[in-house]
Amino acid sequence: MVRLPLTPSELERGQRLGALVRRARGDRSMLMTALDAGISPETLRKIESGRVATPAFPTIAAIADVHGLSHDAQRAEANTSERSAAAPITA
Repeated sequence: MVRLPLTPSELERGQRLGALVRRARGDRSMLMTALDAGISPETLRKIESGRVATPAFPTIAAIADVHGLSHDAQRAEANTSERSAAAPITA
């Protein structure tokens, strides 16, 4: 199966999602966050860096649960077209 290239808006959404996940993680280690979410540290690193622009919903749900993030708030922030990377996170 050939995977279609991501659109610029999908890439931008992935970068916003990655920034949100990084901010939510704060000082917590990437390893502990990944283990608590049941994903590999490499997967978390790729999501945080924006290299995985369209991660699977269960993966993002697990990360949100570890950080105590609202799934609705997380989705809204990832889909906002113009959001500051320094914006505060609300649970």
